[in-house]
Amino acid sequence: MSQALLAGISRTTEPQTMLRRFLALDAVVTGANGLAYVLASGPLGRLLGVDATLLFELGLFLTAFAAGVGYLASRPQPAATAVKLVVDVNVIWAVLSVVALVAWLSPSTAGALWIPMQAATVAGFAALQWSALRAVSR
Repeated sequence: MSQALLAGISRTTEPQTMLRRFLALDAVVTGANGLAYVLASGPLGRLLGVDATLLFELGLFLTAFAAGVGYLASRPQPAATAVKLVVDVNVIWAVLSVVALVAWLSPSTAGALWIPMQAATVAGFAALQWSALRAVSR
């Protein structure tokens, strides 16, 4: 990704600020998703055709992960190792979402649309964060 594109997306040319904004965006979206899964696992499970217990447990993980990413975003200079861990977890999440869809989940039509959409969103966060981290390293 070019630095100009990153700057346009994050509305700054400062790489450190870009990185922090992409982490913060990830924390907000992931946290909202996690809270929804925790607080409405039953109705969402029925809508998506996914086991409510699985959604609840994923929601707990996502909420905790979002808190960690939010903390990282709040740091003036997020540690590169921690950012790489966030990127790795995001990539793993995206891949496992697609694998789960193909290998063992039998979601409703809404779930069959939601799962790849959220996987693509998370993969997008990983790409933005990795690109911003590389820009910081330069």
